[in-house]
Amino acid sequence: MKRPQGFDRSEAPAPEAAPPSAAASPPRAAEERGRSVQTVTEPIPVLRPDSAAGATPVRGPLADEPPYSRLPSNREIDKALRAARRERKRVERGEVRRFTKRSRRRRIAWLAAAGVVVALVVAVGLVAYSPLLALRHIQVTGTSRLDAAAVEKKLSDQLGTPLPLLSSGGISSDLAAFPLIRSYTVESHPPDTIVVRVVERQPVGVIQRGNAFTLVDAAKVPISSSQQRPEGYPLITAGGGAADVDADSGFAAAAGVLSALPAGVLAQVDTITAKTKDDVSFTLRGRKATVVWGSAEDSGLKAADLAALLTSAPDASRYDVSSPHSVTTG
Repeated sequence: MKRPQGFDRSEAPAPEAAPPSAAASPPRAAEERGRSVQTVTEPIPVLRPDSAAGATPVRGPLADEPPYSRLPSNREIDKALRAARRERKRVERGEVRRFTKRSRRRRIAWLAAAGVVVALVVAVGLVAYSPLLALRHIQVTGTSRLDAAAVEKKLSDQLGTPLPLLSSGGISSDLAAFPLIRSYTVESHPPDTIVVRVVERQPVGVIQRGNAFTLVDAAKVPISSSQQRPEGYPLITAGGGAADVDADSGFAAAAGVLSALPAGVLAQVDTITAKTKDDVSFTLRGRKATVVWGSAEDSGLKAADLAALLTSAPDASRYDVSSPHSVTTG
């Protein structure tokens, strides 16, 4: 078979590029030389995972090493876990303190108050039992009939006792030996002194019992007794007890009348008689006069009327003030 014309003809080679003409201009040749720059590629530096800071970077084959080619050791894992646990606990403590700040303040305030109370109790206890406050001096005031030295001697059994621990019952028992004492008060004067202020019973009259005369106060408490009638006090003739025992007794009415009289009139009373609480009368010494008083009611008004009658009618032998709005003399 005849091939087409030119089928078996070999391909003609491409004509080679003609070399640059020697006649090219020098500036263009320099520009062509500047464009041909040789490129140099540097390997990427790679650090080993376990290398310390500042270590020299490793170049070469390690640049292609996978990122997890070296796993941490158990020791490093434990160390990291411990550090994480410590950090977690620190954060938790901070949160707890932040949310419990108010309750902690209240607790601190309560504890401080309790501490102050405990300290005060301990201090008071130490002072109470301390010998620095032991009783060494006793002073008795307000006595006229009583001997103050005798009262102080009776209270001497309290010496040596700390002032806060003095027994009021013991002091009362000691002073009960003196009937003249109507009432008393005890004042502490630290560090080692007490002052006993005594109020003595004031006698209002004399009661005759057989051949003896007993001086009594308004409560019918005996103050002193003698064979002779004490001067300056009226002789009371009345039955019954004092007002605190029997308010309707004759003695209670007579004592009430004597307590209501002015000092100038009381000094003139010689005897007083009270058959009942509504029948009180008395005699005046020097005047030889009798005063009809009646009951103890309106004693203040009756006392004022009697004082006026004694001035306006000094020679009368009988003064009747039983009705204070209608007094009479005779």
